[in-house]
Amino acid sequence: MASDPGAPSGGAYEWLQRGLALLSSGDAEAAAVLLERANRDQPGSASILEALGRAQFDAGRVGQAAATFAVLVETAPDADYARFGLGLSLTRLDRFPEAVEHLALAVAMRPDRPEYRDTLHQARATLRARKESTGG
Repeated sequence: MASDPGAPSGGAYEWLQRGLALLSSGDAEAAAVLLERANRDQPGSASILEALGRAQFDAGRVGQAAATFAVLVETAPDADYARFGLGLSLTRLDRFPEAVEHLALAVAMRPDRPEYRDTLHQARATLRARKESTGG
């Protein structure tokens, strides 16, 4: 495999670590770029997918985040944060019925996480309000 002269130094693990540091420092877009590189190098890595989904979401790339979290759910169906990330992304994409499904699973997996419960409550309230406004 030919070396990419534009590639950052190191490998997927180093890229993940740098991406997480960028994400922590508030540079979600730079983190997403680096984590996309790591994901190409190590496709299917749950830790890379989770970090990439978080970076994409924080960078405002919500559709991409939803797709990344969906892959993570397929890769690690028992990962509560994958379900939460997908559900939260789907709420931002106005896909509330799907969002509620994933958020409910996240809450069932980790009932101790108040952000999971709060997000599920808000998504269900939105669905109820929409149903009531349409008379359904």
